[in-house]
Amino acid sequence: MKKIASFNVNHLDLLPGIYVSRIDYIEEMPLTTYDLRMKAPNLEPVMNTAEIHAIEHIGATFLRNHSVFEKDVIYFGPMGCRTGFYLILKGSRSSSEIVPLITELFDFVAKFDGDIPGASARDCGNYLDLNLPMAVFEAKKYLENTLLKLTDKNLNYPE
Repeated sequence: MKKIASFNVNHLDLLPGIYVSRIDYIEEMPLTTYDLRMKAPNLEPVMNTAEIHAIEHIGATFLRNHSVFEKDVIYFGPMGCRTGFYLILKGSRSSSEIVPLITELFDFVAKFDGDIPGASARDCGNYLDLNLPMAVFEAKKYLENTLLKLTDKNLNYPE
């Protein structure tokens, strides 16, 4: 089998940041997948499923209700390796162009203080596996240590 693009990224030198993972086309419409990398792969502990799940619920709800981007959001969800999230948006924007949106998203999660959206047996297939305090902690850490200090090294994949 041919190796997929995300497995060709040099994870040994990858820093937390925001990266364009790929651009796909449906007819003429570009769909851009962003790698929202919260953890340095293989160097720091990954997130547990409960905080990832909480960030997913809060983040997806925030993005799909965003006043500017709500119609462009295709998907927001966790990476299997538990080091971050993928965001798919309609259009073709660079990593630096979506920094304000991602900063706003993680600021929202870092300050979230209510009931987690969809946190019920009716609305979620694993509603008991949610950890809001850790979701807030991880979002605040990503915001303060990465998003508010971005450089080119955090916006472009290493060679």
